[in-house]
Amino acid sequence: MSAESVRAFLASHAPDLTVIDNGVSTATVLEAAAALGVEPARIAKTLSLRIGDHVVLVCARGDARLSNGKAKAALGAKPRMLGAEEVETLTSHPVGGVCPFGLPSPLPVYCDISLKDFASVFPAAGSRTASVEVTPDRLADLTGAQWVDICTLPDITE
Repeated sequence: MSAESVRAFLASHAPDLTVIDNGVSTATVLEAAAALGVEPARIAKTLSLRIGDHVVLVCARGDARLSNGKAKAALGAKPRMLGAEEVETLTSHPVGGVCPFGLPSPLPVYCDISLKDFASVFPAAGSRTASVEVTPDRLADLTGAQWVDICTLPDITE
């Protein structure tokens, strides 16, 4: 059902976007990057978080790490990751296929500014083998996301 809900959402809101399903696992950032032939940073991972009494989704680049301090300052409370069962209940997507599209009920969506480093990114598409290529701004527009600065990037030193 989850992949179908994403396909239906995209057909209605973004018929120009195509779901990419290579038939291999894209459940982790590294698997998705390998399957799609892109750098891991271009994978738009979707984090399912509890912020106080509310559940939110955060899309961030694949190599970014959530900063508890930044998230608390921006969102009002320390974030807590949801368990796999709760994620699937609230999003209809399995862990490894969670995305902000095709949700059974609306959830607040945030896009970390780390996504803006790329012309296009690859969020999951409701299954552990599917993705979609989209610009960061279009991802935010399609999901009604607010832009936030709540992640840190890896320290890359030569």
